[in-house]
Amino acid sequence: MDFELSDEQRLLQDTVRQFVDDRILPNAIENDIEHKLDMDAIAGMADLGILGVVIPEEHGGAGLDFVCEALACEEIERGEAAFRTLISVHVGLNSLALLKYGNAEQLERWLEPQARGEKLACFGLTEPAAGSDVAAMKTTARREGDGYILNGSKNWISYANVADHALVFAKTDPAAKHKGISAFMLERGMPGFTTADTEHKLGIWAGSTGELFFQNVEVPAENLVGEEGQGFEIAMYGLDQGRFTVAAGACGVIRACLEKSVEYARERETFGQAIGRYQYVQDMIAEMVLGYETSKLLVMQAAWMKDQGLRNTRETSLAKWHATECAFRAAHLAIQVHGAYGYSAEYGIERYFRNARAPIIYEGTTQVHKLMQAEHALGYRRLNGRDGEVSPLCSWAPALSPVHARA
Repeated sequence: MDFELSDEQRLLQDTVRQFVDDRILPNAIENDIEHKLDMDAIAGMADLGILGVVIPEEHGGAGLDFVCEALACEEIERGEAAFRTLISVHVGLNSLALLKYGNAEQLERWLEPQARGEKLACFGLTEPAAGSDVAAMKTTARREGDGYILNGSKNWISYANVADHALVFAKTDPAAKHKGISAFMLERGMPGFTTADTEHKLGIWAGSTGELFFQNVEVPAENLVGEEGQGFEIAMYGLDQGRFTVAAGACGVIRACLEKSVEYARERETFGQAIGRYQYVQDMIAEMVLGYETSKLLVMQAAWMKDQGLRNTRETSLAKWHATECAFRAAHLAIQVHGAYGYSAEYGIERYFRNARAPIIYEGTTQVHKLMQAEHALGYRRLNGRDGEVSPLCSWAPALSPVHARA
């Protein structure tokens, strides 16, 4: 078992960390308060290859591994959650789904400019009445002539009002429920395809969240990704990729809160000594340490499986659930360590607290992930969609193999 990072991984980590220190953190509080999306920072991410970090070089990407993607996400969200969210939707949900299911023409037309950071992409799945229950979506795509007519809407779409490309899911056979969903790539500017910003959110003020609207949008047949009826499979694959970046980014929130809390606890004095000397403060620091290291181990377990080409739905789900809950808890504790200063915008701690709440909801709520973990263990759901293929560290799976064989 080797926990050492390679030279390439260490270089990536150091490079992104410096980028965050130089380009993101100096303006993070101001951009958050002003609800400003810093497109120059996104251009800087593209220059570093982050917007195509795990996309093969032959398709315009950096060709790095998933450990590198996890390290990049941690560093980016240590600075600002909005930019890690971009990695989630642009790389994880859209580009990696396109890489797996797109044909050669689609990869050249859409994936390559996305991987180079020349075009930004989003993922249109969630609807007002269809969040966790994907099959309840009402958006439809009716076959007509050489294409499809798309009608409906999507909401809570990260980078909806900024993205050039949108991977959108619609029902081509409404009677077939989740088996009747198909995936389409739409481009900004298509007649009938419009977007709008979502305002008055609790957090991620420096990011972009919005809605997609489709009114008789004529979508050419060549924009169908995969086969008709394959949309649910494509969406679930994309979510596996996206929620991995969510988990990795959450590690950055925990680390930021820990680092800032340690620094403050060593400098702030009450009753003649640093507050770090008080056991209740030490208890909060210790809880952040535990949250960070357990979350990081779960993320790296999932990264290892991804790099080995192993199905990792269960492991990624576990990492996402645990890391996002730990991030919100760490931000809560960091406010407590800082007292009134943590509650103000001056130190930026309340920004982490607000930003850490959304990941507990999106890309699978905590309750959905708990359900998945229990059903995997009980044998009601086949392990990672197969017969018992899980992380080698998961000793309970072989012991329960008779249960899973009857799933």
